[in-house]
Formats: sequence, structure tokens, C-alpha cells
Amino acid sequence: MRHVVAVLVAVVAGAHGAAAQEHIVLRSDVLFYGDNTEFRNPFRDGETILGAAVRVSADVETGARTVLSLGGFFNQRFGSDRGVEQARPVVALSVRGRRSTFTFGTLPPRADKTPAGPDRAGPHGLLPPLQRDTLAFERPYEAGFQWTFAGAALRHEMWLVWQRLNTAEHRERFDVGVDAELGAARAVSVPLQLHVVHEGGQLFPSGPVGDSTAAAAGVNVHGRAGPLDRASVETYALISRFGPDRSRPELSRDGVAFFGRAAAERGSLRAHVIVWRGRHFIKWEGDPNYLSVFANGRRYHGTRDYAEAGITRRFRLSASALLDVSGRFHRVENHYEYSYRVTSIVGVGWRLR
Repeated sequence: MRHVVAVLVAVVAGAHGAAAQEHIVLRSDVLFYGDNTEFRNPFRDGETILGAAVRVSADVETGARTVLSLGGFFNQRFGSDRGVEQARPVVALSVRGRRSTFTFGTLPPRADKTPAGPDRAGPHGLLPPLQRDTLAFERPYEAGFQWTFAGAALRHEMWLVWQRLNTAEHRERFDVGVDAELGAARAVSVPLQLHVVHEGGQLFPSGPVGDSTAAAAGVNVHGRAGPLDRASVETYALISRFGPDRSRPELSRDGVAFFGRAAAERGSLRAHVIVWRGRHFIKWEGDPNYLSVFANGRRYHGTRDYAEAGITRRFRLSASALLDVSGRFHRVENHYEYSYRVTSIVGVGWRLR
């Protein structure tokens, strides 16, 4: 942690020396998170996640299209014996175009881009069975590559995040993903999602080489409806390929599933309903409530059923701060449970010359 603080102080101090030549923005992005799940089912245990993730950086505009970000990242879990659970440097180069941005290094926070609703609050907004939303709190720091594009008919986010190096103790681990949506008509779009988690590496044969892949494609019908500001109905078909050990193909499993979601928004309120049916669907980083595997690792051989209903209210505290409060009711097979969440995002910047 001392090294990260020293880097940040040096960057801020050096900003005054470079200010005559470059534009510099001192930024602070803070995510406060409080999530409580009262789960008591065979697939997922209840957990309380409470803390704050802080990113402080100096964004140096080295040209009309490039930004160099240098600073520090800190994640604090409230109640922990450690003052800071995670401290990492922020080092990133962003190249910006008229409709796209490519980032090399520490990935930027989602900040105001995070939509209301816990079912859409994952690190990259993937469907929960592909990547659980609580990873935004459990793993708020990510580094690798990211390319975002927002055009008239197409928008997408593609990324590669390196999570762990290959050492004598364990294999390397990284994930690759795509979240894209193509506008097919005024109120109809075609979403496509792909996520791959890989464990491997050639330097040290420390454990099996494995892969977990899942893809989702569907149709999203959306628009204004009567008194509602926005209403949407989404349907997806999903497939998965789970191979925990390439040397043991008998452990691999192919899965299929259906995901449906309806949502209604009016003012600061959003309500949603999700239904799911899956068979042999197993995915690393997916929400266990959806998956065909018990919490103890044993496979579930039937058809998995899951449903949830939730409501979220978003409070716009200021131009740079928002607060989301949400509650959900879950049906996991024949278990009925609830969860609630409070999150706040604050992002401020000071421009220097």
C-alpha cells in the first residue's frame, strides 16, 4: 500500500510541472456497496458484502485522442481486520475516437454507465448466469484490454482481463468477454453476449488446464408504454461448455438454457422479473442460483428452475453522485428467499492546466 500511495503522490506532484504542456484532470471515483443475501438453498449460501472501492488518478491528456491515467486503487471491506483488502496501481492508456475507446491497462470504472437494477450491475453488465453481479464488489479492480463502441445501430464492449499469473502454485487465469447489441428496428434490438474463463499457462504445470464458455443471444423489445418511461421484454437462448480439465474430457459438460426478463421504469423506479430454465448449465463466475451444480460441487442432473422479482429506486444526489436502493424476492427451486442492496457511486474531477 505504501508503494501505491507514493506513486500517487509523485503523479500529483508532477502534474504541476507538466501542466504548462498538457491538460490534467485529477479524478476520484468511489463505489460504496452493501449487499445482503438471505439464501439458504443447496446452490448458494447467504452472504453480506459491505465496503468501499476507491480509485484516485491523474488523467493526463497527452493529445487530442490519448489519455494516460496514473494513480492508485484501494478496496476496503468494512469489519475486516485489515485496513485495506486490496491496493493496486492505476496505470492505463486510453485512445479515444469519435465513437469508440480502447483502454490498455487498468480498466475504467463503469460509474454513471451502471444501469439501475442489481440484475444488471455486474462488472460488464452480462446476464447473471454468465457473470454474477456481486463480482463488481468482490473484484472491483480489473486490468487488461477493453474496447467500447457506440454507433447509431451497434454498441459493444469487448475485454480481456488478466486475473492471475501462472506460478509454481497455480495456473494463470483470465477472462474474455463480449457484450454487444444491434438495433434491428426502432423498438427492437438483438443482444449478443459471450464470456470465456480460462485457466492454463505453459511455464508451470501447476494444476489442470480448464475452460468455461457460455454465450447468449436473444431479442429485446423496448420503448415507452402508456404511463411508463420505458418498458422492455428480453428473451435469450444460452449455451455453455464446461471443461474443468482438458486431460479428462469425461468431466466436460454442455448445457442449454432460457433466460427471460421483463422490466418497467417510471421516474426513479424500476421493477423487473426474471425467469430461467437450464439443463446442465455450468459456468465459472456465473451466479450459482442459475447453475446446474450444488454448492458442494456435485452436479445437478435435472432441469434447473429459478425466478426473481425486484424493485430498485435510484436517487440522483448530485451531478456527480447517485444512490441505488433495491430489494429482490427469489425462488430457487422450492426455496423462497430475499435479498437487498444499497450502492452509491461518486465520481468527481478537477481540471488543471
